[in-house]
Amino acid sequence: MERPFPTVAVVGLGTMGAGVAVAVAKSGRRVIGIEAGEDSAARALARIEEATAHAVARERLTAEERGELLARISVGHALEAAADADLVIEEVPEQLELKRELFAELDRICPPETVLATGTTALSVTRIAAATARPERVLGLHFFNPVHTMKLVEVVRTVLTGPQVAEDAAAFARDLGKEPVAAGDRAGFVVNGLLFAYLNQAAAMYESRYATREDIDAAMRLGCGLPMGPLALLDLIGVDTARTVLEAMYEQSKDRLHAPAPILGQLVAAGLLGRKSGRGFYTYEAPGSSRMIDAASGPARPKGPGREVNRIGVCGSGTMATGIVEVFAKAGHPVVLAARSQEKAEKAKAQLAKSLERSVSRGRLTEEQRDAALALVTPAGQYADLADVDLVVEAVAEDLAVKRELFAALDKIVKPGAVLATTTSSLPVISCATATSRPQDVIGMHFFNPAPAMKLVEVVSTVLTAPDVTATVLELTAKVRKHPVECGDRAGFIVNALLFPYLNDAVRMLQEHYATVDDIDTAMKLGCGYPMGPFELLDVVGLDVSLTIEQVLHQEFREPGLAAAPLLEHLVAAGCLGRKTGRGFRDHARR
Repeated sequence: MERPFPTVAVVGLGTMGAGVAVAVAKSGRRVIGIEAGEDSAARALARIEEATAHAVARERLTAEERGELLARISVGHALEAAADADLVIEEVPEQLELKRELFAELDRICPPETVLATGTTALSVTRIAAATARPERVLGLHFFNPVHTMKLVEVVRTVLTGPQVAEDAAAFARDLGKEPVAAGDRAGFVVNGLLFAYLNQAAAMYESRYATREDIDAAMRLGCGLPMGPLALLDLIGVDTARTVLEAMYEQSKDRLHAPAPILGQLVAAGLLGRKSGRGFYTYEAPGSSRMIDAASGPARPKGPGREVNRIGVCGSGTMATGIVEVFAKAGHPVVLAARSQEKAEKAKAQLAKSLERSVSRGRLTEEQRDAALALVTPAGQYADLADVDLVVEAVAEDLAVKRELFAALDKIVKPGAVLATTTSSLPVISCATATSRPQDVIGMHFFNPAPAMKLVEVVSTVLTAPDVTATVLELTAKVRKHPVECGDRAGFIVNALLFPYLNDAVRMLQEHYATVDDIDTAMKLGCGYPMGPFELLDVVGLDVSLTIEQVLHQEFREPGLAAAPLLEHLVAAGCLGRKTGRGFRDHARR
């Protein structure tokens, strides 16, 4: 089968356009690069030469391959040169009228069979296509930066794009070594449609002073395994670019979650655009530098002296409880593992022994360390055995009535001055605190599953938590080699408040038949470097757990955009809860 588009014109040779030109030339195609003037064209050619020389230095190309590649690229400033191309890819600045004017000119210059593609990240492809007399041969080809490493290309069809044109464009992307994902023409397409709403909420969270920029970024990196925190990513993308994308998304959706957070407008007005200007949410060594010079290093710092913690109690016998026990025991703390019966407590300790044995077999622990940790754990079938502990962590069922009953019991048992902590992921910590006569001693200590492996702990202070209790838990968390982030007591804390609306948006995207489960998952993994796509993650977390968290967030913030997607509700009602039932967004029983 003949390869599609043997000659490709790239109009606009900035960072993205130059990257696209090199990728196309690397595939063996002839490339016609076009810039706005002679000086710009000369600078663009120098940029391409520099990038390819860098590729040789990094052994991604040989010197011979570089020479052949450069021979296939011509760079000029005459738009008329595009008449020789089978495909024209536009990569000019993200301004609708500029793109429409360019497409009208290309329509006049190029033969009727030439396909015209826009590289827009958020603007309406339909409105760009409407500037031509060939809307059936216009589509979006959204590459991701840096082009040489990012595998994803969103192939964006309008309602008028010819099916064969879209198929040829997808084949072209595959021939470049990319993974094409089909998308319809709506603001943000798949990746930005999901990514920028999340980034916007992170900016709003920082603006409200709910958490520091460092804690927000660390929470999403360590709690979700993301390659970058949201505020650092906004600086990399460009605050102005992010605001433009969000404006386009809001204009189309009228969803307040897409309305740019005011801080984005303030930063843009001040010229603080992120890395490219040397300052955005963070300050950088120089414009274009990636080195931050004002970011706090390490986890949240204790504020003043804390209380002494030696002996620790953990309530519960499930996976989370045994994981937390393991964390404290490996750090050298005597731990009372308290369950509802001695049998449950003994069984939980047996599970802990298996986990420690796995660590030994993998070379992460010595046999001596395993034995020492196990020796520190005392299984108890009654909460009365917690009387003399310095700190108790509750890790029982995520049910407020159950937790309040437990805290009321602990209040009568545990010695005065001991810290009482809950590892709830979504319930209000203050409701646990008010079940006691000492709400000043109650705090949230949200571990992530599996607790021994996950570095993050959200330290959640209520309006009544004493400062020395917060300091105690921050210090203890760091001592047991976890990374604490500090936040207030509101639904979702940091991670879930940012993660679950993104997952809910993905469900809405699927529900509206905008893209498939596989395409959305592929897009987010390849386009953002996420370890899992949203539907993979939903099936792992459990659709019932996810629905509950969505409902808690909606109830707390009363934001219409946070209402759980009906498709999520329907799947839960049908008993399709994800991996644990064998079926969720995917059928796991057959795998």
